[in-house]
Amino acid sequence: MKESFLYQKLENENVQCKTCSHFCVIAPGKRGICGVRENIGGKLFFLAYGRAIAANIDPVEKKPLYHFLPGTSTFSIATVGCNLLCGNCQNWQISQFPKSAMTTREMIEKSGESLPPEEIVGLAKKFGCPSISYTYTEPTIFLEYALDTMKLAREAGLKNIWVSNGFMSKDALKLAMPYLDAINIDIKSFDDKFYRENCGARLTPVLENCKEVVKNKIWLETTTLLIPTLSDDEKMLEKIARFIKNELGDSVPWHVSAFSGAISWKLQGLPETPIAKVEKAVEIGKKIGLKNVYAGNI
Repeated sequence: MKESFLYQKLENENVQCKTCSHFCVIAPGKRGICGVRENIGGKLFFLAYGRAIAANIDPVEKKPLYHFLPGTSTFSIATVGCNLLCGNCQNWQISQFPKSAMTTREMIEKSGESLPPEEIVGLAKKFGCPSISYTYTEPTIFLEYALDTMKLAREAGLKNIWVSNGFMSKDALKLAMPYLDAINIDIKSFDDKFYRENCGARLTPVLENCKEVVKNKIWLETTTLLIPTLSDDEKMLEKIARFIKNELGDSVPWHVSAFSGAISWKLQGLPETPIAKVEKAVEIGKKIGLKNVYAGNI
């Protein structure tokens, strides 16, 4: 484990985490919403530092990134934990694992395999990957691990990619941006109610972080998962497309993906997204004026 980069000490040994936009106030012996940041004696620690629950070589297009190092492989890593509670999560076995009352600090500290930042960079170079992706769960929640790796990757001439829900704090994004080359951010819906009820989060911080990324000239691509009855309304999709065009730029790619209930955490009862819905979303994006709209998972 490693002491958190971003937190404030409060009275009675409480702390406030400032890593993501939840800004959890955490009592001694307790953990934040992400499940991997624990108050130990009035200090906040990230428990899964150096422990990769997943490490794979992926096509960069799988992130999805279609306009950043196309045709190359990327070395992808993750730890357990996530700051969201998305019912549609496909990686819920690792994202939600630390949140169970049965999961001890020791279990999180021993999760996955030991993979220090130096080894990650070495493996990426060994396998000819020009980039490292911080993905599968949420890179914000393993900020310390990601940032230490990103600095070494930059020194080694490798690019850094985040695949994110966009709910990081402004301070966390500020720490990451000097070493961040590209990011895909989910715009899961343009409805704050959806974010609150399905993800346990809010929409506005995600939109503000998207704008900040573009402002700082980091390559951004966006993704929206079309969940039947929850995030596939055509008027809502028009709002996302307009936001991208007007606030981010008409060249920012928008990936619209199909949902599968069979592999989701809590939404197994919902049907798969019809191909026609995905095709309609692509049509909406192009009609609004986006230059790069892509259908995914069909």
